[in-house]
Amino acid sequence: MANEFALGEVLAAAEDAAPMDSVDVVARNLQKRFGAVSVSFLFLDFVGQELVRLTAADDAETGGTHPVRIPVRGSVYQLVLHEQRLHRQRDDEGRQRVIAPVTNRGDCIGVLEMTLPHTDGEVLRHVTEAAHALAYIIVTDRRFTDAYQWGQRTQPLTLAAEIQHQLLPSASCCEAPQFTVACALVPADDIGGDTYDYSLDRDTLHLSLTDAMGHDVNSALLATLLLGALRGARRAGCDVGDQARQAHQAMLSHGRGTLATGQLLCVDLVQERVELVNAGHPWPLRLRDGVVEEIPLAINLPFGVPSPVPYRVQKFDLRPGDRIVLLTDGMQDREAAAVDLPALLRGTRDLHPRQTVQALTEAVKDACHGRPRDDATVMCLDWHGRAGTG
Repeated sequence: MANEFALGEVLAAAEDAAPMDSVDVVARNLQKRFGAVSVSFLFLDFVGQELVRLTAADDAETGGTHPVRIPVRGSVYQLVLHEQRLHRQRDDEGRQRVIAPVTNRGDCIGVLEMTLPHTDGEVLRHVTEAAHALAYIIVTDRRFTDAYQWGQRTQPLTLAAEIQHQLLPSASCCEAPQFTVACALVPADDIGGDTYDYSLDRDTLHLSLTDAMGHDVNSALLATLLLGALRGARRAGCDVGDQARQAHQAMLSHGRGTLATGQLLCVDLVQERVELVNAGHPWPLRLRDGVVEEIPLAINLPFGVPSPVPYRVQKFDLRPGDRIVLLTDGMQDREAAAVDLPALLRGTRDLHPRQTVQALTEAVKDACHGRPRDDATVMCLDWHGRAGTG
């Protein structure tokens, strides 16, 4: 029962299980402890549009372990994911259906759903704790198995899409006291070479948005070359200017005459300042005090294009409440040009960056009738301030 609930025992049970079985072990543990009619975990797919339900083997309500796909839009799950708080409702038999977000550092992994004979404040608190623990269990165990990758795939990936997806960070959102960053990528049918990346040091947040020339597998391989050079330079302690130079040299040496645009940022978390290199990329947008404007920058040539002009490191300051949005050209060109991005940014200014990037990419996808001809990628950075008010 709830008053016997011990989080440490749940974690120990998950650790004793095989990585691919840990979710089922936790589900059965919770079912026994709470006397639950059913317990299940629902994975959020790659693009945040569907949930995939995985249930415990003895789930009395859904019966079995076959995955069930559920659209997020307009469902109670959308409410839970957006508000990031537990939701409960009574069914026709008087039981309580409880749904809790499973989220790690701002990255929405899915939801924990339980049907309980009764609930009180203590039970709900324990369910919330269990959902939080489940997030850490999944983050740990997905390093060892493809089971979680499989759960997130609502459609087959082409070879190019597989390469592109493996280049991206495992979490599309990250929260820290000073900032929140969220990213989204809507791939074209033949993959347009877009990537996003971020990494957090003690005093610096590194961000990059890149777009490799071409389509399909060739662009995915170029993106691999480019991102490998950027990550290698970053991990060697290079500043943003040296990261750009090493990426450029990699393209000259191994890119076979191709090119890639990119935008590299180093955010100083103490000085509240951004250092940036813009290699042929669209200007960022900034939402400040309700006003959306482009941040005018000098633009260097793309990576891989010989030039006597060195990459210029530019700077701008951040203020608490700023929202910075980085875009690839797939968010602005062709049919996507019909989307009023500044108006959308103003309209979503009170939403979490996760919801904002989803609103922006969905609008672009709708403008392209669901078939964008180029990758559309967006990164949204909310700056809370050095004092960590976020």
